[in-house]
Amino acid sequence: MTTRNYPLADILTMTTGRLLSPRHMDGVYAIANYMTGDTLMTHQLPRAADACGPALLAQLPQLQGVEPPASIDVPDLMAWLANAEREHGEHLPVAPLAAGQWDRQDPIEELCDMVGPEKVIVAPLSRKQD
Repeated sequence: MTTRNYPLADILTMTTGRLLSPRHMDGVYAIANYMTGDTLMTHQLPRAADACGPALLAQLPQLQGVEPPASIDVPDLMAWLANAEREHGEHLPVAPLAAGQWDRQDPIEELCDMVGPEKVIVAPLSRKQD
């Protein structure tokens, strides 16, 4: 199976539900898009995290229970993350989700299902012609 190395902070963001990635949302999108094989929209990220988090822990069982304390300030969080990287490695191999672990959905239809079609406005854009 093909894997790609990702920063531990990006992985822990997906397994803990806490934004630990120094790349912020770029890190979340990168690992979620890779694992799902999809190009996700913001409203799809919680569903992707629900699929990716457990899959990551199955791939990397040594990360089971690795989670920063709930009430930790930013400097202490950075120290905690540095210790976690020393213990587990700065980058770890991540495999995409296996068949059946991700249900690709049209993002607009999914949004309509979430909030109701009356709240979604789709604006068709025409391409500028030369």
